[in-house]
Amino acid sequence: MRVIVRTVSELCITVGGLIVLFVAYVLFWTGVQADHSMDDQIDQLHSQWSRQTARPKATAAAKPTGAPRGPVPYRNGKPFAIMYIPRLGFTWNKPVLQDTAVATLKKGLGHYTGTAKLGQVGNFAVAGHRRTYGDPFEDFPRLRRGDAVVLTDGTTWFTYRIDKGPYKTVPTDIEVIDPVPRKSGYTASGRYLTLTTCDPEWGHSHRLIVWAHLDSTQPVEAGKPAALRR
Repeated sequence: MRVIVRTVSELCITVGGLIVLFVAYVLFWTGVQADHSMDDQIDQLHSQWSRQTARPKATAAAKPTGAPRGPVPYRNGKPFAIMYIPRLGFTWNKPVLQDTAVATLKKGLGHYTGTAKLGQVGNFAVAGHRRTYGDPFEDFPRLRRGDAVVLTDGTTWFTYRIDKGPYKTVPTDIEVIDPVPRKSGYTASGRYLTLTTCDPEWGHSHRLIVWAHLDSTQPVEAGKPAALRR
């Protein structure tokens, strides 16, 4: 009997230790990895943008070589823009990558394939983790109407203003990323932004949504938009 009790006790201790290690991995190590990965994605974008800015213009005697100037193409799992949300802190900035695959959302925010491109007519829809993998949208519930969401693709600053949210719904409510989301209050075609994340904080039974409209744009050469100036 003593042997059985001791064996069960040792198993419980072992299982308990494994659970603690798993929780530490989920809460801490995935965040460390994600923060490092997001920094890498942003560095990649800045490097690409710098190379494009430094490329000489075409002349009659010299034709341009390499990729043309302009935004980075949308490629699955690759970054193409950086998002800033002052409400979440003036140091808050995250890379936006193409698609919302599990592997992609470990490296930053994900643009829903099939929704509009940044700044274009339609709905530019983006997803991000609430918790784990860097907790990019941990403070999502703090967002309010009128808050700015600023993005850049290296050539242009896009300033969106939140009109509605956070709105709570279920994961099957895919209408939230329609070109004109019915529950957003919009009734006509426009240049919209949708942000989505999980709810509750450590669960995924529901989704939190905010909707915004494109308020202004300006070239990067003009400096940061007013929403990012302290």
